[in-house]
Amino acid sequence: MKLFPLLLLLPVALVHSCPDGCTCLYGENIFCTQRRASSMPRNVPESTQNLYLFQNGITSLRTDDFSTLAGLVLLDLSQNRISELPGQVFEPLASLCNLDLSANQITEISKGTFAGLHMLERLYLHGNRIQNIHTAAFDGLDRLLELKLQENQITVLPALRMPSLLLLDISFNKIPSPRPENLELDNLESLKMSGLGLSYLDENLMKNLGNLHDLDLSKNQLKAVPAALKQCRGLITLNLAGNPQVAQLKKEDFQNLENLQELNLSNLNLQGIPEGLLQLFPRLQTLSVAENPFNCVCPLAWFPLWVRSSQVELARIEETRCHFPPLNAGKVLKRLEHKDFGCPTTTTTTTTTVKTSRPEPPVVTTLPTTTLPTPSPSQSSMDNAGSTPPPDTPELSSKPDPKVRFCPPNICLNGGTCQLDHKGHVECTCPPSTRGTYCESKEDTTLGISTPALTTEPAIRSRKATSTSILVDLHRYIQARPQLRGIRLTYRNLSGPDRRPMQLSVPASYPEYTLRGLRPNCTYHICASPLGEPETEDSFCTEAQTSSQQLHHSPITQSQHGQLTTMVVPLVSVVLVVVVAVAGGIYYVRRKRAKGHPDLGADPCPLELEGVKACLENGTLPQKVPDVSQSPNGLEYEVPLMQGHGPANNNVAALKPSYF
Repeated sequence: MKLFPLLLLLPVALVHSCPDGCTCLYGENIFCTQRRASSMPRNVPESTQNLYLFQNGITSLRTDDFSTLAGLVLLDLSQNRISELPGQVFEPLASLCNLDLSANQITEISKGTFAGLHMLERLYLHGNRIQNIHTAAFDGLDRLLELKLQENQITVLPALRMPSLLLLDISFNKIPSPRPENLELDNLESLKMSGLGLSYLDENLMKNLGNLHDLDLSKNQLKAVPAALKQCRGLITLNLAGNPQVAQLKKEDFQNLENLQELNLSNLNLQGIPEGLLQLFPRLQTLSVAENPFNCVCPLAWFPLWVRSSQVELARIEETRCHFPPLNAGKVLKRLEHKDFGCPTTTTTTTTTVKTSRPEPPVVTTLPTTTLPTPSPSQSSMDNAGSTPPPDTPELSSKPDPKVRFCPPNICLNGGTCQLDHKGHVECTCPPSTRGTYCESKEDTTLGISTPALTTEPAIRSRKATSTSILVDLHRYIQARPQLRGIRLTYRNLSGPDRRPMQLSVPASYPEYTLRGLRPNCTYHICASPLGEPETEDSFCTEAQTSSQQLHHSPITQSQHGQLTTMVVPLVSVVLVVVVAVAGGIYYVRRKRAKGHPDLGADPCPLELEGVKACLENGTLPQKVPDVSQSPNGLEYEVPLMQGHGPANNNVAALKPSYF
């Protein structure tokens, strides 16, 4: 009983040890968001693990600012006014894993800027004014997983030799086409080179990137599809959007890309797409060809039927329209029928009639009435006026042996299957949603989606998996919870000896999240639950398996980099001894929160992917608002610390999925 008064005084002692203008959570997480000072706060406790100093107005750092913070794991100095980084300023931070210096005014990175940061895994320098980077600036960062340098003024990219790097973003700089010796990154998974003004790529650029899964070449000046892509055999996502000089696609340009799942060809100068090109990608899931000046004539007549019959999602349907001829100008490409493309027709002499239960089938202007093509061109020109012409296809215009009975290509529409009965008559087996002699009539459905399908769809699901990563779709989980502040994402490996759960804190603004650094050919159990609530309440789980494919190099695994949970900020880290005191504290906090947020539709505070920038009670932590005034391209910076630069597919431009 003598310990009871001391335990009640514990929170008071923690508050008194906080620096002026800061808020401390359990003594290890410090948010300095209310202060406005040009220098670092004084008297930061030595036990601090996560220190958030974004939007403080800091203009300079001193060499002794971090001398007592050897245990610091995460440091957020983003959106300040820092213009210079003294040499060895971060050297005392031997345990630092995450460093965010984005949206400052830094102009140069010297040789000793990051000296001593041997444990660093994420370094964010985007949105500064960096012009020069010393060739040895990143030496010693062997554990680095992510390096973001986008939206700077870099003209020369130093040679990068980082064995563990998974993500590199150099978009929107003044860097010329990188050379192979600049990117000696054996395990790199994601490379972003958007907005560099590239007109070509070195054919050998990808020779050292055997583990590359995600490549963004959007918003450049490429004149053709780069030949370097032929070396990217493991590529899953390819973004070529916004290269207006690319006017033609060739099948040979996309050789060896059979693993491709997402392809963005928007805003090019395409008038058509070669028939058979998309068959090169048997695993394709999402395709975007919006904002192209399509010439909707006969050579493109195959595309709408392919879109409707395949399982591939066509993104930005309303923005995928015809440009020519005037009859089709402005029409949505997917909604056109074969007859709308004005294909020339050929006629046939009736030799065998199609088997049907009706004595006089209705005339369908786009369908043939015979099972055999015209034996010779001369007979075709003398066809009776009452016969119905078939579609003009390369297969039907050829001259086959008239004695051979076969199913004419494309005679069965809407995914129907052609077959011959015992007399050689053509019959079409139609899918459930179609009917008619040639499956020409479709049932009246609304985009093929019914309400029961939406209600039974799982709250979370995995959409894409590689040998080292799994993408988790959280759209439905977030949409069903408008008051959600954040998501606790828990995952564990069911296939390995170590099944301990690993946790990450994901902002409610993230509809997608990619778990990286996983083991190949393993099954992972993934659960999502509201941040700050017991994990057993409102929790949804799914299972996903990484692929067994390993391309040239061993993937980065959890054992190579330690547990990823060392980067996760524990929101509750104090051992509670007295149950009564804890219950009273929780009740008090919830009452205060309810009073501070009466509007159920209030915007949630931003959270960090590693549990950073958690909302303080009563809204004391302001949102980290992006500072667009410093952006040379007028682009929005990442708001939370571990956020991605933007979606590779611009179908949902407002959503910014995470890289890892």
